[in-house]
Amino acid sequence: MKMKSVTSLVVNIDQRRSRRDADRVPDLLVALAGIGVRLGFERTAGDEVQALADDPTVAALVIEAVARLTVVGGGPGWRIGFGIGAVEDPGVSSTRAARGSAYLAAREALEAAERQPGRLALRGAADVDPARIRYAETGLQLLRGLYGRRSATGWEVTDLLAELKDQSAVAARLQVSESAVSQRLERAEHRLGPSTAAMAEYLVNKLL
Repeated sequence: MKMKSVTSLVVNIDQRRSRRDADRVPDLLVALAGIGVRLGFERTAGDEVQALADDPTVAALVIEAVARLTVVGGGPGWRIGFGIGAVEDPGVSSTRAARGSAYLAAREALEAAERQPGRLALRGAADVDPARIRYAETGLQLLRGLYGRRSATGWEVTDLLAELKDQSAVAARLQVSESAVSQRLERAEHRLGPSTAAMAEYLVNKLL
């Protein structure tokens, strides 16, 4: 009997230059733990982490989590590969046991990521529209670049604004002037963050 397949998103993340750096995969798994996926994030081989998702918001959330971790943990950073394609759906409970063209595409993406902007790539199976792949990849790379430029101070002020909803309240919490808050928000490109993430999610959704 032919096994049912579902178009899905496979996420591959690899620690760069891991032989010359501490093992940061445990920290990465903690950072990714709150992201809802179909088959959860787990270490697969060496310093790689993988998951299977069918929610288009996952790609943007992964990019954010990796960016935040890089600011906090330092190190040479991470490569990210996303793959779109079919995944056989036999009811497995681990991404390591699943298979399909999305996994092959994600492997190709991870290998290509080192030469791509933000060390991020998206690849699709043979039956996925390559133009849509390019558009979605560009959106994800733009988001990766934006988040990658954001400092720890930038994350702090954007998080506080999301919580408190008012710049004067943020200034009071940080014990700085409202002008200082405005400058930090501008450097963090806080207005572009949500819209760029939404654009990337929209383009990924067109592929699922």
